[in-house]
Amino acid sequence: MQKLIAHGVLAAALATTVQAQWPTWRGPSSSGVSLERGLPVAWSETQAVAWKAPLRGLGISSPVVWENLVFLTSQAGSGEVRPGPSLVQGGNPREAGERALAAAGAGNGRVSFVITALDRTTGRQAWEYLLPAEGGLPSVHEKHNLASPSPVTDGERVYAWFATGQIAALDLAGRLVWTKHLGAEYGAFQINWGHGSSPAVYRDMLLLLCYHERTSYLLALDARTGAVRWKVNAAAGVISYSTPLVVETAPGTAEVIVNSSIGLSGHDVRTGERLWHIAEDNRFPIPMPLYQDGVIYTSRGYRSSPFMAVRPGGKGDVSRSHVVWRVPSGAPYVSSLVHYEGLIYMVGDVGVLTVTDARTGARVFQERIGGVYTASPVAADGKIYLVSEDGTTIVLAAGRTPRVLARNTLDARQLASPAISGGRLFIRSDTAVYAIGN
Repeated sequence: MQKLIAHGVLAAALATTVQAQWPTWRGPSSSGVSLERGLPVAWSETQAVAWKAPLRGLGISSPVVWENLVFLTSQAGSGEVRPGPSLVQGGNPREAGERALAAAGAGNGRVSFVITALDRTTGRQAWEYLLPAEGGLPSVHEKHNLASPSPVTDGERVYAWFATGQIAALDLAGRLVWTKHLGAEYGAFQINWGHGSSPAVYRDMLLLLCYHERTSYLLALDARTGAVRWKVNAAAGVISYSTPLVVETAPGTAEVIVNSSIGLSGHDVRTGERLWHIAEDNRFPIPMPLYQDGVIYTSRGYRSSPFMAVRPGGKGDVSRSHVVWRVPSGAPYVSSLVHYEGLIYMVGDVGVLTVTDARTGARVFQERIGGVYTASPVAADGKIYLVSEDGTTIVLAAGRTPRVLARNTLDARQLASPAISGGRLFIRSDTAVYAIGN
């Protein structure tokens, strides 16, 4: 009996330890959800900020956390940017809180990428690594830059990917393990408005979605060495800004889920072979899918996006056999969904909060709450956190009729999705990262 109790305590401790990490931009299960409790509700520039750390360069990638380190990526120096479409339609984007990345303008072409590790407790810099940009610099939308992909860590190394195609794998002490330049090896990273997909880790593989206008492929690298495990080409012109999701459908069996311009698809994680697909054209497939209770939930992206629930494990065209439900419109352009306690929460680009029943997709709540949203929501501790571009974070009490607990404002432009770890929220602005909480 004592051994069983001890084993149960150990298992609970290990689960808590894993949940305390935030290894990808969507958290420990790539869903935006944490099991942590006691998270902050109210804050400002002068209230409940444990620390604020400036960053070299600029960026909108999300922070990731492992043990006592917070990792971020930035771009030092300016490249080529160009004005692009706004999320705000029929109004003044700047008055609504939408604006270009700080100091964006005509570039001089001298760019370095910065990987920074901060002490989670104090915010002091633990180390910094500079990776000079190589080759031609793709142009990007004025709201972001070449450091938009968020880093990912497996607890042994941190992997940083940039929109030139360059990747650096560092150990947790900041020492370089390997580098690779996909743009030089397989062709320039050319995609309208700039590359945005983040890397994903599954066991000992690094998965990279490179669906671009000139060359499109899904790639798996050995996480320890950078060697190619497999590479599977997609049809010419297939694009994606989304991040791949790995779904374990059975012991030893997993699928890589991809949201692309031609639909949703599942690929064998061992080979990259496409197993199933749902055909549906989309100009700007941005949101990342999530997986909960045996079902994939995803929106497709672009204005008033469709969203759906799909069972994995199919073969061929599964649009009739594996789609649990589909809603033709109403989801955000950019931000991903969050599934929390049986409900799906989403916030539209210009501040319409929608809550749907995860079993049916039926709407249970909708209300305009204001703000402009690029960051994806996160959920924990009975709360939903909605991070607006203008520096406001709305904290909701989760439920079928959510209520606003607080509207918290920082002097910051917030496009990055927040991280949750150790009882704190980590919110990244263009130039700094805030640790919110005690």
